[in-house]
Amino acid sequence: MTYTGGMKNSAHILVVDDNDELCELVGRFLRQHGFRTSYAEDGDAMKRVMAEHQIDLVVLDIMLPGDDGLALCRYLRGKSTVPIIMLTALGDETDRIIGLEMGADDYLAKPFNPRELLARIKSVLRRTESLPENRRLPKETTVEFDLWTFSIAKRQLVTDGGVVVPLSTGEFKLLLVFIQHPGHVLSRDQLLDLAQGRDIAPFDRSIDTQVSRLRKKLEVDPKNPELIKTVWGGGYVFTPSVRTA
Repeated sequence: MTYTGGMKNSAHILVVDDNDELCELVGRFLRQHGFRTSYAEDGDAMKRVMAEHQIDLVVLDIMLPGDDGLALCRYLRGKSTVPIIMLTALGDETDRIIGLEMGADDYLAKPFNPRELLARIKSVLRRTESLPENRRLPKETTVEFDLWTFSIAKRQLVTDGGVVVPLSTGEFKLLLVFIQHPGHVLSRDQLLDLAQGRDIAPFDRSIDTQVSRLRKKLEVDPKNPELIKTVWGGGYVFTPSVRTA
């Protein structure tokens, strides 16, 4: 089953679930609130809809015939940055965590109130639409900032004296995002979204611990940071100029 309908100029939501009744209920509710909607009962139908339409957000059930929602989430993340809200079984925390680690933007446990789904859709769309465009750097790029050299391919941070400073996966992804957006104030949610994968903090979505760890490696005085500054009420900003080595 596939279906597409709704207002032409509104965001287009794709609901991937093999429960026809739920799809129709959710689709009708979303259309009443101004969204376009499409339904797909499995991965093959999802791929057909996405090939034919510009989808702005996917609501993706984990329990599906054929490829499950986690496999489809991984597939989508390999192809695009379309926002994903996972639908999980009530209380199934493992699936929730795995989904977030694979790049889902949010999750909702079944059964759910359509109004809560609507609120989460609006929240995710607001957040992702406000993201600055990523300054894509080739993997072989080496950049310099302040007294540091950073190799993307080698995932190495090197001091001006040639000492290699090890980075965790989360620290590497966070630093890469900062390097791609020097001078831009980035909120905590934006940092998580731009980093992708969300293995920075899948449990509590807090970015502050990673920033603190990164400051300890980069800053002369981590308690009075000059490279990664806090913008109260806004997030963080990477202050040094970045140049290709």
